[in-house]
Amino acid sequence: MSQRQTKLTQNPLEKIWIPSMSSKLYRRRGSTVPQFTNSPTMIVMVGLPARGKTYISKKLTRYLNWIGVPTKAHCVCLCLCSCVRVCRACAIAALKDVCAYFMQEQGQVAVFDATNTTIERREVILSFAKENGYKVFFIESLCDDPEIIAENIKQVKLSSPDYAGCDKEDAVADFLKRIECYKVTYISLNDEKDSLSYIKIFNVGSRYLVNRVQDHIQSRIVYYLMNIHVAPRFIYLTRHGESELNLVGRIGGDSGLSPRGNKFASALGGYIRSQCIRDLKVWTSHMKRTIQTAEGLGVPYEQWKALNEIDAGVCEEMTYEEIQDHYPEEFALRDQNKYRYRYPKGESYEDLVQRLEPVIMELERQENVLVVCHQAVMRCLLAYFLDKSAAELPYLKCPLHTVLKLTPVAYGCKVESIFLNIEAVNTHRDKPVNVDVDREPEEALLTVPDHI
Repeated sequence: MSQRQTKLTQNPLEKIWIPSMSSKLYRRRGSTVPQFTNSPTMIVMVGLPARGKTYISKKLTRYLNWIGVPTKAHCVCLCLCSCVRVCRACAIAALKDVCAYFMQEQGQVAVFDATNTTIERREVILSFAKENGYKVFFIESLCDDPEIIAENIKQVKLSSPDYAGCDKEDAVADFLKRIECYKVTYISLNDEKDSLSYIKIFNVGSRYLVNRVQDHIQSRIVYYLMNIHVAPRFIYLTRHGESELNLVGRIGGDSGLSPRGNKFASALGGYIRSQCIRDLKVWTSHMKRTIQTAEGLGVPYEQWKALNEIDAGVCEEMTYEEIQDHYPEEFALRDQNKYRYRYPKGESYEDLVQRLEPVIMELERQENVLVVCHQAVMRCLLAYFLDKSAAELPYLKCPLHTVLKLTPVAYGCKVESIFLNIEAVNTHRDKPVNVDVDREPEEALLTVPDHI
């Protein structure tokens, strides 16, 4: 592969949207920048305190970054003082940060996390966006269920430094007073008068109202927000039991389980039964080793083709040593950028993420699920829930015969690792120090795990 081809196929594309002026754009009052199809998007949160705005903004940011849309949340802390000038200054500073993110860090989406409950504040944001050529999409979270509001205050707001050492009941009462202050000036987005693009979310997803969606990104945001929920649940991720090809260090293929892999399938069934999980759904890939593992559970399971292991193309069923011997340049290129490298006639991790997006959507809709999958697939799913970058994703450790129990919490995900005491080969390969195409074979194979 020539150097020119390498640049074309392995490097990420440069940002398409190019501003017509410098980063001083936000100072140009009264002027307008043309809005391009691929111009950056500002996601503007709207709603009273304790309505889940930060939860939504963090979750949405994680999702967009996972699918490859560079996104950053810009949080404007709850303004507790009565000085309008100070509150406005905080908002303007955050908007300048948004501009810097788009101009200097090549961001594509910025989530502006604040109350934004007044028409005046929203006009400032719209004017700023118009001057800089940004698109704007509002997300308004409305909630009048006192139980949901109280739970949100207890879970999230009381951990604020403002309430350190305070009695819980007094803290709740104080925060409710603050909410009442915001209610005085709160004006909801108007379905008839506002020609804005937005989604309204009522009572944590019991109802939605969508208005004037402008583009593909906004469509994906709406689709995602209409699939998430906050009900307590567990997601169990595990790889198939050790396979016959795992034993000999061969990647891919569709072999069955080894004797130790069959023992793991039985142990997995015992573990899952011991958890007494209500309405558990079990998903596998179409590959023999995940199906044989799920058979040990003794319960119905559903097969997903999307959960199949990454396609290694011409390298299917080869050992790392054989790949280095036959395709040394390809082996080095994969080490240089493992996330974006695509096997000849196969897939990349980036391709795999796109293939797994429907699985993530369905996981967000479900309650308790056990996913029996493969190493690369499990890395992609885990990276979504743990907010890992594209550089980290291909090197996440997902050992055989281990169950990862994920518990979604307020602003993230709690992970428990359970090893089921059945030994298995190690299939994890760390990134070698030398990734040059002209490296010695010994250097390329330094991190290859032992096998038969």
